[in-house]
Amino acid sequence: MGPIHDVRTLPLPSGEHVPVLGQGTWGWAQDPARRGSEKESLLLGMDLGMTLIDTAEMYGQGAAEELVGETLAARRDEAFLVTKVLPYNAGRMDTVNACERSLKRLRTDRIDLYLLHWRATVPLEETVTAFDELLRAGKIRHWGVSNFDPADLRELAEVSGGDAIAANQVLYNPARRGIEYDLLPLCQERGIPVMAYSPVEQGRLLTAPVLDAVAGRHGVSAAQVALAWVLSRAGVVAIPRAGRPEHVRDNHAALALTLTEDDHADLDAAFPPNRGPVPLEML
Repeated sequence: MGPIHDVRTLPLPSGEHVPVLGQGTWGWAQDPARRGSEKESLLLGMDLGMTLIDTAEMYGQGAAEELVGETLAARRDEAFLVTKVLPYNAGRMDTVNACERSLKRLRTDRIDLYLLHWRATVPLEETVTAFDELLRAGKIRHWGVSNFDPADLRELAEVSGGDAIAANQVLYNPARRGIEYDLLPLCQERGIPVMAYSPVEQGRLLTAPVLDAVAGRHGVSAAQVALAWVLSRAGVVAIPRAGRPEHVRDNHAALALTLTEDDHADLDAAFPPNRGPVPLEML
């Protein structure tokens, strides 16, 4: 086992702490030529304290979960594993069965945080009932949601057991600030961590001149600026994807970057916050 580097943490509603910087796996296990690099990246991130690993049954139709399970087989207890159930698998028994399949692919006996990937037509009561059964069986340790807007969260709060929500995973980065108007304050008020996916907009943000300018002032990369910006928000966890070890090191270095008031002003000028509610964006 490599050296553990301190990564700032934030509490889940249960009081358990998770790293504010984790590792995403969207798009992994698609190219056999990248498999070795992806596994190496995952293990390096673990060594650096980025022990929150995010995946989903949807990613590669289970292939990403399999890669994670294979890679972490000897280090399962160090990881905080997050995976997601697809909305068409979100019925009561379907959720239980989907969880069993994910457990098998992940080579583990429990999932640390199990999320509903997005809302569809299955009543929330059914999914929450299944989550509660999985909790009581020890198959999952916490449950949450993904791509829920304020109305969804308010509806969930009315469901019996819905107050056990542990996180909401949504799209958030400097160019996608809609959640700041209403969703992020609601989650902060309720103590529900927001997990920011695509914190660098799947790389597209990195060509923004303002990120280069801020990065130049600090002698860092544009990706570090975007990540530091996301991590400056209270109650937010970032889960960037990195398929190469050097990319993992670059992401980790964002933890040491503190943006100045001038930096924030420049970023706000380039990416103005929304002045009213906007529909929740998804990628």
